[in-house]
Order: sequence, then C-alpha cells, then structure tokens
Amino acid sequence: MIERTRRSAQRIVEHPSFQPAVITVIVVNAITLGLETSPAVIGAIGGLLQVVDRLALVLFVVDIGLRLVAYGRRYWRDPWNVFDFAVVALALLPTSGPFAVLRALRILRVLRLISIVPSMRRVVDGLLRAVPGMTSIAALLALILYVAGVMGTKLFGAASPGNFGDLGTTLFTLFQTMTGEGWPDIARELMDTMPLSWIFFVIYILISSFMVLNLFIAVVVSAMEQEVLAEVRAEEAEHAAEEQIANREILAEIRELRAELAALRTDRAVP
Repeated sequence: MIERTRRSAQRIVEHPSFQPAVITVIVVNAITLGLETSPAVIGAIGGLLQVVDRLALVLFVVDIGLRLVAYGRRYWRDPWNVFDFAVVALALLPTSGPFAVLRALRILRVLRLISIVPSMRRVVDGLLRAVPGMTSIAALLALILYVAGVMGTKLFGAASPGNFGDLGTTLFTLFQTMTGEGWPDIARELMDTMPLSWIFFVIYILISSFMVLNLFIAVVVSAMEQEVLAEVRAEEAEHAAEEQIANREILAEIRELRAELAALRTDRAVP
C-alpha cells in the first residue's frame, strides 16, 4: 500500500504538466501579493485576494507533501528542496499578533521559481560556485579602497574637508566615486585649488570600477561555464550508461540467437 502510494505520488510529480502548474500558481500568488500593496485594490477586491493567497498556500503545501511522499528521504538530499520546504513552512506561521511582521515575508514564496525553473537554478548555482573567487576580489577591492582612502585624506583633506576631512568621510566619498555617482563635481571642486587632482580620480576609477568589475564578471562567467560543463558531463554519463545497457541487451539477444541456431544445427545433424 505504501509503495503504491509512493508510485502514484511520483507519477503526479513527474507528470509533464505538474511543473508548469506549480509555476503558474507561484506567478499568480506573486501578482496577488503585489496587488495587496495597493489600498485601492484591497478596498475593491481585498477578500478575493485573501482567498487566492490562501488557496495558493494550500497548493504549495500539497506540492511539498506530494514530493515528500514520492521521494521520501531523497527529498532532503537536494538543497533546493530544503529551501522550498523552509519557504512554505515560513508561510504557515501565524501572521497575527507579534508575528504580524511575517506577513511581509510571504513574498519569499516567489523565490520558489528559482528552484523550479532549471535555467534560474543554473544561474544561482553558478553564482554560489563563484563565491570563493568573489570573496578574494572583494578583499582586493577593500584593500584598494583603504589605500586610496588614506591617500585621499592626506592629499585632499585640507582642500575639501567635506569630502576628504577624515578617513571615514573619504571612504564614503571614494565608494560614491567608484559607483560613478557625482564624481565629476567632486573632482572639479578640487581642481579649482589643485589642478592635478584629476589624476588621482582617473587612476582610482580605472582600477576600482573597470578592472575590479571585469574581475567579478570573469569569475562569475568561469563559474557558470563550470556549471554548464558539469551538466553536460552528467548528461553524457547518463547517455553512456543508457548506451551500455542497450549494448548489453543487444549482446544478450545475439547470444540467445546463436544458441538457438546452434540448437537447430544440432537437431538437423542428428539422424
């Protein structure tokens, strides 16, 4: 009975129309949660939105339940399944009294699209794979920012105390400069008293914005390539295993045919 139930749940979960149905429910629920931010919409169809939200939550629970029944302990081996379970479990917490703030966290259900849509999963997996390299680049960027902050404070502190008066103010100014926000105004203000100050800004922007940004992109692209290669290798291994099984079946059939031919020859040879 248990095995029959498990197989039935597995057929439902692995049906081609099951995933699109779950994606549709997630998208509809996301639109519903967005509409709930409008007082006018709530005043007009607030009751309907609540019904749709609760129905979506029920369907999410059914989805998780079917997957648990279908896969059993294997369900917990996939980190994305754990993520889905945590998001749905969070949505089941009470949203009244001291837990009213959790109502805002219902939008986290939309993040289930990441675990369901394969292309999104590949992107996130690639980003997670790139975290070690990005950490090293972030440390390099922090070092560059600190060195430039000390230099900027000593060079321009007296000329522009509002932007370079102390190390903290300088670091904030340089971070703003790194993003490309308002740095020409800061540079022109300094160039009125220090005409060659533009050299510092040009070198700093080239290093912090262009070079470091390209390093970030290179690390992410490399991680994405590794993710795609891993999937291709997995597919190739799966195809190779299927071909090996097919070859074994063909060889077994050939052996059976040979045995039958040998038996026929033996029967004809007997007078």
